[in-house]
Amino acid sequence: MWRGRRLPLRVIPLPSYLGQLLATLPRRNEWVFSSTTSESGHIIDPHDAFKKACAVAGIDLTLYGLRRSFASLCEWIEMPAGIAAQIQGHKPSGVREKHYIRRPLDLLRMWHVKIEAWILEQAGIEFVPMQAGLHVVKS
Repeated sequence: MWRGRRLPLRVIPLPSYLGQLLATLPRRNEWVFSSTTSESGHIIDPHDAFKKACAVAGIDLTLYGLRRSFASLCEWIEMPAGIAAQIQGHKPSGVREKHYIRRPLDLLRMWHVKIEAWILEQAGIEFVPMQAGLHVVKS
């Protein structure tokens, strides 16, 4: 729920390195980002938690800045703009995107894996991913 409206479900593939990072986070309940103060048991608005994480890391960054950086970095691997937007959770825009293009999840995954590999390479992080494709995750 967001501002009283139910948003449609958008499925975004999770690349291996990010998946591994999320899998190693400590858990209190079934949610990755849990909250002890929220009725739902999970973080509703990530802004405060993000600000605290940035303060601990000693960086000045906003969620919007993070999204803008991701979009800019996608240009370096020549990711099609519509795929970058879809990975970022945007709805299709324009007649062509809305009515004619249907992207299978594996196509989004292919590009998401490419951008993750490129970012890791630029950061000097060595990571050997699991075999690409769908994986069952126990909750």
